[in-house]
This record gives sequence, C-alpha cells and structure tokens, in this order.
Amino acid sequence: SVPACCSARYNLALLACFGFFLLYALRVNLSVALVDMVEPNTSLAKNVTSNVCPEHSSTINAPRNTTGVKYSWDADTQGWILGSFFYGYIITQIPGGYLASKIGGKMLLGFGIFGTSVFTLLTPLAANLGVGYLIAVRALEGLGEGVTFPAMHSMWSSWAPPLERSKLLSISYAGAQLGTVVSLPLSGLICYYMNWVYVFYIFGALGVLWWFFWMFLVSDTPETHRSISHSEREYILSSLKDQLSTQKSVPWRPMLESLPLWAIVVAHFSYNWTFYTLLTLLPTYMKEILRFDAQENGFLSALPYFGCWLCIILSGQIADYLREKQNFSTVCVRKYFTLIGMIGPAVFLVAAGFIGCNYALAVAFVTISTTLGGFCTSGYSINHLDIAPSYAGILLGITNSFATIPGMVGPVIAKNLTQNNTVEEWQMVFYIAASINLFGAIFFALFASGEVQDWAVSGYHLHRN
Repeated sequence: SVPACCSARYNLALLACFGFFLLYALRVNLSVALVDMVEPNTSLAKNVTSNVCPEHSSTINAPRNTTGVKYSWDADTQGWILGSFFYGYIITQIPGGYLASKIGGKMLLGFGIFGTSVFTLLTPLAANLGVGYLIAVRALEGLGEGVTFPAMHSMWSSWAPPLERSKLLSISYAGAQLGTVVSLPLSGLICYYMNWVYVFYIFGALGVLWWFFWMFLVSDTPETHRSISHSEREYILSSLKDQLSTQKSVPWRPMLESLPLWAIVVAHFSYNWTFYTLLTLLPTYMKEILRFDAQENGFLSALPYFGCWLCIILSGQIADYLREKQNFSTVCVRKYFTLIGMIGPAVFLVAAGFIGCNYALAVAFVTISTTLGGFCTSGYSINHLDIAPSYAGILLGITNSFATIPGMVGPVIAKNLTQNNTVEEWQMVFYIAASINLFGAIFFALFASGEVQDWAVSGYHLHRN
C-alpha cells in the first residue's frame, strides 16, 4: 500500500476534519451565546429548581463584559431559535446526496460551509432586525450544513480504499466532536471577556478562510487531483475497481427495499436520540438537578465530546487493523463496534440517573457514555460505503434525514417529561434514550451487511471482495 504521510487522501481527511470542526463550532456557538443574548429575567426563571441537591457556590467574580445587546425572548422563542437550524438541515439531506453524485462533493461541501459561515457573520444583524430574521438565518445555516455529510460521504466513495475506510472517515468526521469541544468553552470565554457578537464574527471568518484552502487544495476524484503521486492514484483506483457503479440513474426502488439500509437508518436514529438529548439538555440537568452551572464550567461540558473525539480516532484505527491484519469480516467489525457504541452509552446513561448528588460521578458517567458512542463512527456510521459506495452520499442523506428527527422531537419530549424537575422525571428521560439505543443496536446487529449490495454495482452482478 502507499504511505499515508503527506498523501493526497490523508490531506483530504485533514482538511475535511477542519471543515467539520468549523461546521460544529458554527452549530453549537448559538446555544452558548444565547445565554448572553437574553435578558437574565426572561430566560428560564419559570423552571422549578429542585431542592434535592445542595447549592454549589462557585461563582467567579471576574470583571465581565456587559456591552452586548440583550433581547427579551421567552423560553418558547428561545426553543424556536435553537430548533430552527434542524428545519433547514433536514430538507437538504437527500438532495445533498443526490447533487453530490451529480456535480461532485467538493463544490457542494465547500459552498455548504461557505454559506453557513456567511450566515453566521449575519447573525448579530439578524438578531437586531427581529426574531423572525434570526430564525430564518439559522434555518438557512441548516440548509447549508445539511449537504455537508452526504457530500463528504460521496467524495470518500471515490477516495477511500476499502481497507482504509474506517481510518480516513473517522479522521474527517472526528472534526465535528473537536469543534464541539473547542467552541463550547471558547464561545463562553468570548462572551465573557468580549461581547457575544464576536462569537459569530470569529467563527464565521474562520469558515470563509477555510473555504479558500478547500477550493484550492482539494479535488473530487483521484483522477482530477493536481499533485497526487502516480502510485497513490493507481492504488486508490485499483482498490475500488469492482465496487463502483457506472449506471447514471439511481436505483431508488431496490435501494429503499434494502434491509441493510434500514438497519443503518434504525441505528442512526437511535444513536442521535441519545446524542441530541444530551447535547441540548445536559446543561439543564446539571443546573436544575445537580445545582451546578455548566456555563461557568465550559471545560466540563466539553469533556464528553473530547472523549468521543479520542474514541472515534482510535476506534477507526482499530477497525481497519482488525479487517486488514486479523482478517475480521467487514460486517463483523461494523456490528461489534455498533453494539459497543450503543449499548455502552445506554448503560452509563441509566446509571447517571441513579447517583444522587454525586456531581463528579455524574460527569464521569456522562463522559464515558458519550465517549463509547465514538465506536459507532466505525460501526453503522460508515456502513453506507460498505453496502453501496456509488450511492453512499444518497444513502447518508436518507439515514440522516431520519436521524435529524430526534434533534427536533427528543428535546421537546424530554422538556415535557421534566416539568417539575424531579430526579424521577429525569430517570424517565434517560430510560427512554437507553431503550431506544438498545433497540437500535439489536436491530443493526441482526440485519446489517458488509458486502456491496447487488443493486449498487453496474448491471447488478455479484461481487465478492
């Protein structure tokens, strides 16, 4: 095989990693800035703080910048502002995958991130114009981000040699976790010492800068790359020889009737249910039940995602090692990694509901839960490329559309279940998330496949690798 260092495919993985880093920074920065954008008395004063746990008094009295404009948005309005992103995001998933297969992933991913960055730069202006404008700008950001994952999957279908898939994809997608890790505490610091508008200006400007590098250094396929070595081009093309389809039309019907695809859909939906519930509600749980302000402690809210990032990178290396050196079958690796990545988090999530006021243990359990979830990236998450490399972008669009629904309903359901903020109500939220995870893991283990499906290759003849 061709050395990894400085190779075109690893350069692509690193640039993509930065791209997804920025995408997630642009996605989560609002939830931090929102705390500063809203007048303190209009925020969540209606919430009953439970008196189960003692108060932690760790308020830092540093000189705080208070020049930012404040808006009087009630909790409902804030919910709409935070949710509006997903409404844009869900619309462009399948079209994104389809477009990527037609015009190539490079332009689509590049302009997806570029557009999101531009709308981020416009966020402070939109907030000034009124809440409707802000919701519209966030939905447009969602539209821009919606095409990015399908576009990237589509690019990897021509760039990633089958036995390096887990490694390359885990490097590029791990940027998303890293973006969450860095931007949560960093946005907090920017709000604290500067002014919340800079959260949007700084990350937006970085996104535009990234776009120039991406457009200049990346190409859609190894054939069109400017500086790829001859040996690397040959290595990639020969490894994908029997895997790609040359037919121009998309086999929609056999695709939608394919059980291995639905196995990914169910796993993806289940995993995201837990992920989004935690992402949006964890600060509330820590604040209302454990009486510990996660905003003051951006480092602790970022810890779970740091664990997840490490796990994604390491498990990607392990997955390909098992397939290449230990002769594990692809389907075997995908199933085991998905089981670890979904049952592990379910167990620790339920445990987190039973530890009373032990704050350190709560953080530890949630961190372990989110970290183990990183195994899924080398499990169901890149299984689209195993079963249909030619249509991986479209398949990801389909599964990600279903998997965006938990982002829209999960937090709403959890909010309704925890109206009195009792420990029992929160245990219920954790139970629901854990059972959905368990179901997804078992369904995937029963019906997933690791082989290229008949409908995904030219002329439908069987290929065995």
